[in-house]
Amino acid sequence: MAIYGYHRTSTEEQHLDRGISEITEYCRNNGLELRKIFTDQETGKNFNRPKYQTLKEDILMGGDCLIVTELDRLGRNKEATLKELQYFKDAGIRIMILEIPTTLRNYSSMENSLADMLMETINNMLIEMYATFAHAEMIKREKRQREGIEAMKERGEWHKYGRPKAIDFKKFAVEYKKVIDGTLRPFECMRLLGMKKPTFYKYVKRYKAENNI
Repeated sequence: MAIYGYHRTSTEEQHLDRGISEITEYCRNNGLELRKIFTDQETGKNFNRPKYQTLKEDILMGGDCLIVTELDRLGRNKEATLKELQYFKDAGIRIMILEIPTTLRNYSSMENSLADMLMETINNMLIEMYATFAHAEMIKREKRQREGIEAMKERGEWHKYGRPKAIDFKKFAVEYKKVIDGTLRPFECMRLLGMKKPTFYKYVKRYKAENNI
C-alpha cells in the first residue's frame, strides 16, 4: 500500500505549510511511510486542479491510501466532493481525513460484519455533514464577495476592483520560450508578466497544445 497526501489552499497568499506539516506529523507518529504530498493553490469549487488530477489519474492505484487534513481541503462543493469520494471507494483507494477520526481506522478487517457496516454508516454520515458545512461556507463567501462588489459599484469604486486585463498570448509565448530554454525560471516568468499561478499555467497549457509539446 502506497500512502500519499494532498493539501489545497484557495490562493497563493494562503500558506501550504500547516497542512503539509499535519500530514507529515500524523504519518510519522503512526509509523506510516508517506511517499509524497501533492499540493494545489486553487479554488475548491471544482476539481480541475493540475496536481490533484495528476494524483488521481496517474498516481493512485487500488489499495493505496490518500490523506487530507480536512474535507474542505479536498473540495468545497458538496455534490462534487461526495462524487470524488465515491470514485475513490469504487477504485479501492482509502481516504483518511484527519479532522474525522473515524476515517483513520481501517474497519475492513473486522470479523463482525454488522460492526463494519455500522462504522461505514457513521463515516458516511460524518463526511456528508462536513461536506455540507464546507459547501455552506463556500456559498456564504461567494455571497459576501458579491455584496462587496455591489457596494464598490455603488460607491463608484469599481475601477479599483475590476478584473486585470488578459496578457497578450504572443507576449507570453516570447517569455515562456525562455523558460523552455532554461534561461528563465517559471516563477521568474510569472513575476515578469505579473501573472498569478493558475493563470500562468492556463497559458502554459495552451502554449504546449499549440506547439505539440
